[in-house]
Amino acid sequence: MARRDLTGAVDFAYLERFAAGDAQVIDEVLGLFREQAVLWSGLLDPGRDGWRDAAHTIKGAARGIGAFSLGEACERAEGGGDPTLDGVRDALDAALSDIAAYVHERALQSLRTPRS
Repeated sequence: MARRDLTGAVDFAYLERFAAGDAQVIDEVLGLFREQAVLWSGLLDPGRDGWRDAAHTIKGAARGIGAFSLGEACERAEGGGDPTLDGVRDALDAALSDIAAYVHERALQSLRTPRS
């Protein structure tokens, strides 16, 4: 995976500006998002209690990292516009794929950067 694999599901320029370019903050925020996504995925079942709370939580977290399409999908689901939550799951998968490509690209760049 590399930057060429990004789909646009996450606006990393937004995240970089929001974090004032601090690579450690960016890494920490994306790591937390990925960890939480594991928990959220299990709650994205319209037959389970709490799916609306999960969608609401994902919406806020997604908007915070620049995954605006995911935030919009969550908002639609909260409003009843996606009763199966397929749109939320698909948008979450797309965001996680973009995050994986972005993190991978950053790791490759760090290997290419000469150390002083």
